[in-house]
Amino acid sequence: QVQLVESGGGLVQAGGSLRLSCAASGIITIIDRMAWYRQAPGKQRELVAGIASGGSSNYADSVKGRFTISRDNAKNTMYLQMNSLKPEDTAVYYCNADIRSFVRVNAYWGQGTQVTVSS
Repeated sequence: QVQLVESGGGLVQAGGSLRLSCAASGIITIIDRMAWYRQAPGKQRELVAGIASGGSSNYADSVKGRFTISRDNAKNTMYLQMNSLKPEDTAVYYCNADIRSFVRVNAYWGQGTQVTVSS
């Protein structure tokens, strides 16, 4: 059984910062790609940023220069540093990871953490 647990969401004023964490636990051989997604009310879930096991990353255009994704492979944890937050960043943020347990690889999702940015 593998679990992803997000933390760090909350309410912040526009221009402020938050740091999200996503910790993986369970029977884990290796974690391949990890990513953050978000879903605002009435909108589809969208990719915010992704990071490979080797550290290469990609970002949605809307967050480039403001958000930084990182991971600590020793702790099976991923982070999202969010700076210069805007009201349009308000959404539920989800952690996603491709995790290998022995020979099997599955995609896992966290339960989500709410980020609310007030104007």
